[in-house]
Amino acid sequence: MEKTILTIKTDKKVKQEAQEAARELGLPLGTIINAYLRELAREKRVVFSSPPTPNPQTQKLLRQIERDIKAKKNIIGPFSSEEAIKYLDTL
Repeated sequence: MEKTILTIKTDKKVKQEAQEAARELGLPLGTIINAYLRELAREKRVVFSSPPTPNPQTQKLLRQIERDIKAKKNIIGPFSSEEAIKYLDTL
């Protein structure tokens, strides 16, 4: 395989953190970058991931549920997993 050099600009802190993560995995950073480039070429897509964050409406609902649980209000159950599935099937 013929090699070439790829020069990119990135934030110094990002590079340091990436090098540390690669070191923890026991891999050179170049190997990880090459794997990402191969996946990009093969899949023709880029996947960015971050922890899921509920939208404001869902966050409000979750806060209300937590308040209800603490107040032991609007609670039916406890359900076993089988009962919960049976209940959900009736909806």
